[in-house]
Amino acid sequence: MKITLLAAVLALGATTVSAQETLKIGAPLPVTGALAPEGAKLRQGYELWQEKVNAAGGVKVGDKRLKVDLVYYDYQSATPKAVQLAEKLITDDKVNFLFSPFGSGATKAVSAVAEKYQIPLIASSASSAEVFDQGYKNLFGVYTDNSTFSEPIAELVKTKVPEVKRVAILARNDLYPLSLANEFEKSAKKRGFEVVFFEKYPIGTLDHSAALSQLRAAKPDWIIATGYINDLILVRKQAGDLKIGSKVLTLINGPAYREWISAAGPLAENVTTASWFHPAVNYQSEDLFGSTKAYVEAFKAKYGSEPDFTQASGTAVGVVLQLAIKRAGSTDHAKVRGELQKGGFKTFFAPISFSPIGIADSYVPPVLQIQGGEVKVVLPADVATSAFRSGIGE
Repeated sequence: MKITLLAAVLALGATTVSAQETLKIGAPLPVTGALAPEGAKLRQGYELWQEKVNAAGGVKVGDKRLKVDLVYYDYQSATPKAVQLAEKLITDDKVNFLFSPFGSGATKAVSAVAEKYQIPLIASSASSAEVFDQGYKNLFGVYTDNSTFSEPIAELVKTKVPEVKRVAILARNDLYPLSLANEFEKSAKKRGFEVVFFEKYPIGTLDHSAALSQLRAAKPDWIIATGYINDLILVRKQAGDLKIGSKVLTLINGPAYREWISAAGPLAENVTTASWFHPAVNYQSEDLFGSTKAYVEAFKAKYGSEPDFTQASGTAVGVVLQLAIKRAGSTDHAKVRGELQKGGFKTFFAPISFSPIGIADSYVPPVLQIQGGEVKVVLPADVATSAFRSGIGE
């Protein structure tokens, strides 16, 4: 399924611009399938950026401005299809640049296509080292690596809940969630915790009760589960059904989303998670928004709610690309790639610079906890909105 800006513009009766006046960006999206909720969020982030930049006259390229044309294809939450559609966007649609599909697994696969054609790919939602250790020069991700979640949370538990000794980990068997689980295992062992349970569940699992029963038998003090929104709604509900309590429960990334909190209800209380972005942070920026606060207000005005980290990262890849093109004064791939490698982008999302392998290494993501049905920031201290609480009931 192809979803183009052109159709939307014609539906509104607006005047379209000629191909020579546009900057065409390809964005494979999971519009349908298991990752459709995340795909919808990325699209919201992209389209807010597109709306704002086009309203301002377009992306500045030397002495001219180019309107942004986003070209979407639905890869139906299937990584092989994402690869096929990325190639189609490059060869048939002649896009200038690419935004990544959702998640580390699909981004890793599509990055090979971008490297083949030497087209910069800006990744909105990849954080696993396995994505960035391929030696590619055209892949740039706005997320920091997974250890930037596991290390501060493990240190927080060690410091604030010293009675925690035993750790259980349940991980979706998919590149990002499994990589994240492995980082948590490393961070736990580094601090002397005993990992008493580590199991993987297949993609598409609809019943976690057997694994959770085994987990309960291991008598952990700290439970960690990784996966996406729908996975972690089910994990939390079934853990509640099985009356599994613990001193700390960490689920990543589901609880950072409002729909997870709504679905979990009272079971959301005191669950910890982490995110690369939260509206509580407030960076001053050099992008078209000017600050985190202004971005949050623009998002609320368009969509009626505050942005979560996936929506914000969809916008972030746009502003980073825009700033790199402005610096380069060109849409030439080599020149834009060179500016991306230099980093130093002051954005509403965070200060963005990239390591030599292309993953962001320039900011500390906030650690979050659900308290009273709301997301509270508990780390870093300078942006914390509440103190950490231990104890998860049944």
